[in-house]
Amino acid sequence: MAEPLDRYDAELTTPDTVILELVAQDKIDAAAQLATKLHAAGRITNLEGFLEQVHSREHQLATGLPGGIGLPHARSEYVDRISIAVGVTKFGHALDFGATDGPATLILLIATPASSFSDHLEVLATLARSLSKESFRESLRRAHDPEVISELINSSLVFFDH
Repeated sequence: MAEPLDRYDAELTTPDTVILELVAQDKIDAAAQLATKLHAAGRITNLEGFLEQVHSREHQLATGLPGGIGLPHARSEYVDRISIAVGVTKFGHALDFGATDGPATLILLIATPASSFSDHLEVLATLARSLSKESFRESLRRAHDPEVISELINSSLVFFDH
C-alpha cells in the first residue's frame, strides 16, 4: 500500500489550483487562468515567463486528447516542483485544444521543473492513461468540489514516484 501523499511536499494538485465553471476565450486564456492559480499558490515564480513557455509548447503540437481533454504543459525554470492546475469548463464553454474528437471540457495544466524531463514524461503518460478512462473523466466533471477533484488527480498519480 502506498504511503499517503504529504500535502505540502508531494501533492501535485490542491483545491486552490482548481477552477470550477471555467469560462475562457480560448486555450491561451484558459492556460493563463490556470497558471495564475499556480502562481498564486507559489508553484510558479514568473507567471509571464512560464506562460510564454506554455504557448511555445502549444504551437509545436496540439495538446488535446480524446474525450474532451486539454493538457497544456511545459517544463520551466520558473517551476520548482511538479504541479497541476485543473479547470472544468462551464457548460457550453468547451475549448479547442486540437483534439480530433472535438473541444475540451477538462483542462489540466502541467508545470514541471526544466530539469525534470523524465518526470515530466511520466506524469504526462500516467495522466493520459487515467484520462483515457471515461469513468475517471466523468468523475472529474461531476465532482463540483475542488477538494474532490484534487484528490482524484493526486490519487491517479499515487504510483508516480515524486
